[in-house]
Amino acid sequence: MTSLKGRHFITEQDWTRDEIDRTLDLSRELKELKKKGKITDWLTNQTVFMIFYEQSTRTRNSMGCGITQLGGNSHDLTPDKMQLTHGETAKDTAIVLSRMGHAIACRNCFYGIGNRYLRELAEHSEIPVLSLQDDFYHPMQVMADLMTMQEKFGKNLKGLKVLISWAYAESHAKPLSVPQSQILLFPRYGMDVTVAAPPEFPLQAGIVEQAKRNAAEGGGSLKFVSDMDEGFRGAQVVIPKNWGGFAGLTEWVDDENHRLQMKAHLMRHKDWICDRRRMGLAAKDVKYMHALPADRGKEVTDDVIDDERVSIIYDEAENRLHTAKAIMALTMGGKE
Repeated sequence: MTSLKGRHFITEQDWTRDEIDRTLDLSRELKELKKKGKITDWLTNQTVFMIFYEQSTRTRNSMGCGITQLGGNSHDLTPDKMQLTHGETAKDTAIVLSRMGHAIACRNCFYGIGNRYLRELAEHSEIPVLSLQDDFYHPMQVMADLMTMQEKFGKNLKGLKVLISWAYAESHAKPLSVPQSQILLFPRYGMDVTVAAPPEFPLQAGIVEQAKRNAAEGGGSLKFVSDMDEGFRGAQVVIPKNWGGFAGLTEWVDDENHRLQMKAHLMRHKDWICDRRRMGLAAKDVKYMHALPADRGKEVTDDVIDDERVSIIYDEAENRLHTAKAIMALTMGGKE
C-alpha cells in the first residue's frame, strides 16, 4: 500500500476508499491503545501549525491533544497572532511555515474564500496541509462520523438509511461544509442518504452532482426532499443541523442586504426542529448525531439530544480525537 506521508487532506473526496479505510483502521487502533494507557509517540518533536480563522472546540482540542499524544506539539494560531492581519499571502505563509514545522492545519470558513485559501496553502507547502474546515468541506468531522456509525451499526454500512436535515438555528449562519462532506462520503459506503431542506437552503450544485456519482459507484443512493417529516420516516441515523443559504445566492458579498435576506429565509422555517414527535417517525433503532455545538431548543429539543438511548453525540465528538491522530500519523510520517 502506498504511503500517505506528505499527502494533503483538504477533502475526503481526494482520498480513495482504501485510504479512508486504512485511516479508520488506525483510528480504531489508536482508540484502543489510548484506552489501555499505551504511549503512541510516533511523531516525537514534530510540530503542527494550527491556523484558526473561526472559533473551535472539538477541532482545536482534538488536534492539540492528538499531536501531544503522538509525541509532538502544536502552535495554536489565529490571524491576530500572525501577519495575516497585515495582508501576508497564503503563499508566503505556507512556504515559511513548511520550512519550520511538519504540518499546517487550517480552518477558514469564509464563503467563497476558505477552500481557495487552503488550496493555495497546499500549492506552496512542502508539508501536509490538513483542513480543519472550510466553506465547502469538513473532512475531519465526516471521518469521525463514519467511524461512529461503524461502531454502532458494523463496518458494512450498505443500506443504512441516513437523514441529513437542515434545522433552524439562531447562533450564526453555519457553513455548508458538514452536510456537503457527508453527502460525498456516506454514499461511497453504500448508505441510502436523504437530504431534507427548505428550497431556500440548497447545497452547492457541483458537490451534489459529485455526490450522485459517488452513490452510483459506491452502491448507495442520494435523494432530496423539502419536508422534514418525510425525511425522518424510517431513518436509522438522523443528523439535523443548520446550514446557511450561501449556495442559494448568485454571488456572496458580506453586506447587510445579504444578511437580511438570509435572516428572512431563516425565520420562515422555525418549525424545522428535531423533536420527540419526529424521532417517532424514524426507525426503532434510530441514532441522533450532530457535529456540535447544537442550538438546543432550536435545532433539537433537550429530550432528544440528552437521551442516551438514541443520542451518540459524545461518542462522535470523542472520535474526532482518534481520527485526527490517525490522519496526522499517516500524513506526517509517524505510521507507514
